[in-house]
Amino acid sequence: MLRHLTYTSDDRTQRRTRRTIVGRIARCHERNDRRYYSQVVDLNGARVLVTGASRGIGEAIAREAVRRGAKVIGVARGATALNAVMQSIGGVAYSCDLTVDNERASLVERLEAVHGPIDVLINNAGVDDTRMFAQASSLDVERVITLNQIAPIELMRQALPRMQSRNRGHVVNISSLAAAGGFAGMSLYCSSKAGLSGFHRVLRHELKGSYVGMTLVEIGPIPTDMLASVKGLRAAERMFARLRRMQLLPEVPRERVADAVCNAIEHNTANVCLPKRAKVYPVLVGLPQRIVNALTFDIKR
Repeated sequence: MLRHLTYTSDDRTQRRTRRTIVGRIARCHERNDRRYYSQVVDLNGARVLVTGASRGIGEAIAREAVRRGAKVIGVARGATALNAVMQSIGGVAYSCDLTVDNERASLVERLEAVHGPIDVLINNAGVDDTRMFAQASSLDVERVITLNQIAPIELMRQALPRMQSRNRGHVVNISSLAAAGGFAGMSLYCSSKAGLSGFHRVLRHELKGSYVGMTLVEIGPIPTDMLASVKGLRAAERMFARLRRMQLLPEVPRERVADAVCNAIEHNTANVCLPKRAKVYPVLVGLPQRIVNALTFDIKR
């Protein structure tokens, strides 16, 4: 039995009004992004602080930044490996354990006092933890949360006021697709990255009207030592393997990540997701914040 629905003029008016409101919100949000997040940093001549610069993605980013003319300050715990990398690219090495309160305290102030203003902060240092959560110790919890979440937030707290006073700067946070959807055996790592991604989204919203740009980088498996450790845990390894067979989570070369990060800085790109086919995951996770941004775009900070 077919039922015919009859719409009154009031119904049609309400539907048009809703569509108009949604459209206006979306357009205002786009204009808001262009207006308030339009500052870009040319890496040629810029001073760039890269944490976790002794290997993996951090090393690749440091090399690419130098190739584009940047002056790189590399921070890492392992002095020998860090010195070797920085010497090979003409950068500055600063050995520091970011999990230790006294070592990360006033780090940006100390570096700027010697080397000058830092234009770009790249929070890349991180640690994985591939074990079932029931097997984790309190030290494991503290180590992972501190390096993956607390340390980058603290460095942002130190750097942002200085960048804002100069009306120039850019912050990059290297997160993970695991922040949007994690695997068994990686609870600590995934949740710590989720915390960093969430903090980044809200802080970018808070910085409306600022000349400081922010980029969130959410990436899948990278052929590094950290990925090798995942392959030592059967559950996580099998989950990765299944998604790779479905071509949903291919490995991404670290050089491709480095190139994308540097492009994002020079074009003030808000988000980088690699592989691109997995972009739907962080987009869905970040959607509520986008809605809040759109609904409150006109409120002064």
